[in-house]
Amino acid sequence: MMALLTNPEAWAALLTLTVLEIVLGIDNVIFLSVIVSRIPEAQATRARQIGLALALVFRILLLCLLVWLIGLTQTILRLGGMGLSWRDLILIGGGLFLIAKATHEIHGEVEARDRASANARAGHAFLWVIAQIIVVDIVFSLDSIITAIGMAQDLAIMIAAVVIACLIMYLSSGPVARFVAAHPTTKMLALAFLVLIGVALVADGFQFHIPRGYIYFAIAFSAVVEVFNVLAGRNRKQGR
Repeated sequence: MMALLTNPEAWAALLTLTVLEIVLGIDNVIFLSVIVSRIPEAQATRARQIGLALALVFRILLLCLLVWLIGLTQTILRLGGMGLSWRDLILIGGGLFLIAKATHEIHGEVEARDRASANARAGHAFLWVIAQIIVVDIVFSLDSIITAIGMAQDLAIMIAAVVIACLIMYLSSGPVARFVAAHPTTKMLALAFLVLIGVALVADGFQFHIPRGYIYFAIAFSAVVEVFNVLAGRNRKQGR
């Protein structure tokens, strides 16, 4: 352990991997912010805490099962001339789940789904939210940890990077969720991001990699435009 603390290469690997894990965690934060927006604030806060705690637990457990995890990339199924592994199948399933969930939520927003009936089933809704968070946490954790294995060789560095990234995700999830809840147009934008992320996961599963830089640039650009839109709307209200 002391050798790691005094090794510049270890610190460089930790910094690089932490940044990468934070970037990969953006997907998780966006999903959490959207999924908890339909339950009461007190339950939403608890759901975010449970979701991020589970994300951390899943990532650490997967890191401790490196040998088994690496085996997930071995071909188990052939589709035409393409070999698919357990990792590919999980990414495809998770991507399709994200696309279906985001499309369902978009339909609900467009149709102005009644929130009163949703509040009447708050307990059931809370459990359903947690179940969805668990599914998405597993998918994002798998993608994140396989990336970590490719970036670093020391388990301590990987665990440290994951813990730091999850802590930053926890600190940012509350403000992001409140902003999404307060500005309905940003929720529609976040749902569109989830469809985009779902498509990228399905493409990865079929071994067609879409560079994440393109996706995150599109998200960042759209988010900046939406911030200006929110500010313009606020200024119009104040000018009345």
